Amino acid sequence: MKSIHPQEQSTNAGRILTATLCLLLACWVFQGCGIRDPAPGKKGERGGSVPVTVATATRKDVPVEIQVVGNVEAYLTITVKAQVSGELMTVHFREGDFVKKGDLLFEIDPRLLQAQLSQAQANLARDEAQVDQIEANLARDAAQAKYAQAEAVRYASLLEQRLISREDEEQVRASADASAATIHADEASLKAARAAVGASGAAIENIRVQLGYTSIRSPIDGRTGNLNVKQGNVVSANSTDLMTINQVQPIYVTFSIPEDRLPEVRKSQLVLVSPQAGQPASETGEVTFIDNAVDPATGTIRVKGTFLNKDGKLWPGQFVRVTLRLATQPNAVVVPNQAVQTGQEGSYVYVVKGDLIVEPRPVITGARVDQDLVIEQGLQAGETVVTEGQLRLAPGMHVQIQAPGGPPSRRPSKGGAGAKAESAS
Repeated sequence: MKSIHPQEQSTNAGRILTATLCLLLACWVFQGCGIRDPAPGKKGERGGSVPVTVATATRKDVPVEIQVVGNVEAYLTITVKAQVSGELMTVHFREGDFVKKGDLLFEIDPRLLQAQLSQAQANLARDEAQVDQIEANLARDAAQAKYAQAEAVRYASLLEQRLISREDEEQVRASADASAATIHADEASLKAARAAVGASGAAIENIRVQLGYTSIRSPIDGRTGNLNVKQGNVVSANSTDLMTINQVQPIYVTFSIPEDRLPEVRKSQLVLVSPQAGQPASETGEVTFIDNAVDPATGTIRVKGTFLNKDGKLWPGQFVRVTLRLATQPNAVVVPNQAVQTGQEGSYVYVVKGDLIVEPRPVITGARVDQDLVIEQGLQAGETVVTEGQLRLAPGMHVQIQAPGGPPSRRPSKGGAGAKAESAS
């Protein structure tokens, strides 16, 4: 037998001792850090009750609606232009003001047109004097023609009696014919003079109309836009846009709906809009226009609603949330929006059973009504659903019901959770 050196024997004993100590240390760590069994309690508890907020599914009549995004349009848009040329003397409003129909907006220098009006009035007076002169000449020539005609008749009688020569009779008759021709000439001159008077009068009226254009007034009630030409600049007739007025009371909202909803829309007249998503409808109007053709590219049809907009909440160019109310769905099951969660398999809610144990329940949702959501299938009225605290839940967990924003309550909820809530361990 091989003998063991005392030093080697001491080394082996040290190794055995070290291994024993490591094994004991590992057992101690395993016992201290190992997962313990949950404390005895109700079936399905996992580490104690989870505080949640709940609500009860209820039944009520809900409206059947279409919700789309619409665009606000001005009822009327007027571009104000200068109709005469001249210096822009005065601006009688501030940009963005509301103006009434007939309010004075601009004044253009009228002095040139006033001078033209004075000249035209002088021309009219001259033409009228010319008419008076021609009328006097006509009266004189008519008297002379009458006398010449009488002389011609008398000389013709004398010729028959052979008291005068034929030559004398022909001279008198020629003079009578000349007098008659003079009358025709005077009548033609009178017509021309009267036409000149009419032209002068029309010129005066034209200048007066243009002179009226030097004062520009609002054609509608509306809100003024940006002023494109400042006071003191020279404007040109029918080429300078001074500013734009939008009529916003009433106002239009234009939106598009799917073509398959057209029969329902044609029966409905009520439309509601909200300036921002998530806010309750603030304006109510009626459908006043449905386009005469469906857009083949999108399969939608254009619809227009008219709103009184008394408070001025709707603004041209603004995007709004449009709700078109079609009908009413009676006795629909509704829950708060926040109770419905979305998972890989679709929408679901956590239902609190009578023993305060939760279970996930797949549901089919319907229309949204303000802060509630219609549940088409999967839930009955009177059942209790979780509205806050879903992220901490799992199937079969025990919950503790608390008031919204408050401490946990030990009383059961009214939605069918009959057992008392247990304290969290």
